[in-house]
Amino acid sequence: MVCNSCHKELADGAAVCPSCGAAQNKGYSFMITLILCWFFGVFGVHRFYTKNTGSGVVQLLTCGGLGIWALIDFVMILIGSYRDGEGRPLVRG
Repeated sequence: MVCNSCHKELADGAAVCPSCGAAQNKGYSFMITLILCWFFGVFGVHRFYTKNTGSGVVQLLTCGGLGIWALIDFVMILIGSYRDGEGRPLVRG
């Protein structure tokens, strides 16, 4: 994980950067990502929301891999293995 401000390496789950003191983004919501995937998964909206823009464009152009890729993403979100664009897990709660 890297600092949102100074881009120095941080310990996983750090709320504040020890180098510059900037507060860190806590991540993207599990529930919002799940809902976006359920309703708009074939358009890759959940990927755009979690800053996975490159794969979001591919999903948009392929209709979510004809729905298969969107279904796989939905299951990954449910079991907790889906990661945002920075490699962080989704935030529950």
